Amino acid sequence: MKTVKPPVHFRSLSALHQAMGQPAPLHPLISIINYGEAVFDPEDFENGIKLDFYKISFKTEFNGKIRYGQGYYDFEEGGMSFVSPGQILKMNEEEADYSGMSLHIHPDFLQPYSLIQKIKKYGFFSYSTAEALYLSEKEKKTVLAVFDNIRGELNERIDQFSQDVIISQIELLLTYSNRFYNRQFITRKGMNNDLVTKMEKILDDYFDDGKSLRGLPTVEYLASELNLTARYLSDMLRQHTGQNAQHHIHDKLIEKAKEYLSNGRFSVSETAYHLGFEHPQSFSKLFKKKTGLTPNGFRQSLQK
Repeated sequence: MKTVKPPVHFRSLSALHQAMGQPAPLHPLISIINYGEAVFDPEDFENGIKLDFYKISFKTEFNGKIRYGQGYYDFEEGGMSFVSPGQILKMNEEEADYSGMSLHIHPDFLQPYSLIQKIKKYGFFSYSTAEALYLSEKEKKTVLAVFDNIRGELNERIDQFSQDVIISQIELLLTYSNRFYNRQFITRKGMNNDLVTKMEKILDDYFDDGKSLRGLPTVEYLASELNLTARYLSDMLRQHTGQNAQHHIHDKLIEKAKEYLSNGRFSVSETAYHLGFEHPQSFSKLFKKKTGLTPNGFRQSLQK
């Protein structure tokens, strides 16, 4: 029986630099690696890598197609992807050849600053590589300028202001990334319309096929069916429809509940069970919150 090797675990930036055939980092807690200078054998990492630090990849050119949801799309302008500590990356997740660089930030570098907490609120660190941020030529120049500022500061003599300057540049980079992701949600409206339509069908099938008898549909279930991460799905929906994925699930639950209550086939308890609720009280509470009526009150209102 073949033994499956665990992912290669990089606990320090120095270890990553060594594995990439790069000189030791100029600072032990923050570094930039140029992909064009990296020398490594992908087979050494066939089971993935795990990092104990943040990784922000800036890919200046793609040659190929990038996976987005359930489809593939050409994109040659370049883009960004974000990884938080503890995530496992697979080399084959990055489905196109590219050039560019990556910024690595150990959490200890952020420790004296409010950014140590703020960085956790940026949802794109939970996205998959397939949900990369695709940049226009103008956006690419903006991001490159920030990377150059960080690299320039690292190449200068480290002094008492260096960390403050670099932290401000990281915050600027994350703010730009947040803006560009919001732009991407808007400009990919057609693709997102398709995803919303598919999501609605998945929810309909969930109830029509009796899967709800095993429990309520979850955001994670919807995301997996769409080949998206749960965070990306919710962020996309919030930008596209004004509601996150959980709200869409609740809306579908109420829609189906009204259908069941209207046809008179099920009691309130049976309706709750068929929708996937473990306790009828939970169903009644959600129904009243969404409609202003109890399930029985709604049923009675139909008879007036």
